[in-house]
Amino acid sequence: MTRKHRKRWIKNIAGQQIKRLFELAESISEARPPMADRYVHIARRIGMRHRVRIPAHLKRRMCKHCGKYLVPGRTCRVRLNGTCVVVTCLACGKQTRYPYHHDRNHTPNKERE
Repeated sequence: MTRKHRKRWIKNIAGQQIKRLFELAESISEARPPMADRYVHIARRIGMRHRVRIPAHLKRRMCKHCGKYLVPGRTCRVRLNGTCVVVTCLACGKQTRYPYHHDRNHTPNKERE
């Protein structure tokens, strides 16, 4: 196996491991929150070691400040604030803002009819 193929193969395995660790964190977060935090920490270290990006939908599930696994209502608070979604970590108090575009023409009642 050439060096280029080996690197691609290692990055592919690292990406799979990151996704699997987040799945495990989600399944165990209710029973054992410290274990879920550990899984997120390991996933982050794998991503840094092999220079693999953590997908955006998974990155939003961890606090960038303290590394906790974020579960809305249990370990974080989620609020809509005009044009952004504000996620507050309940462990460290850090607020993260994500852009949010609300469609003014969309009403839930029109979908039902």
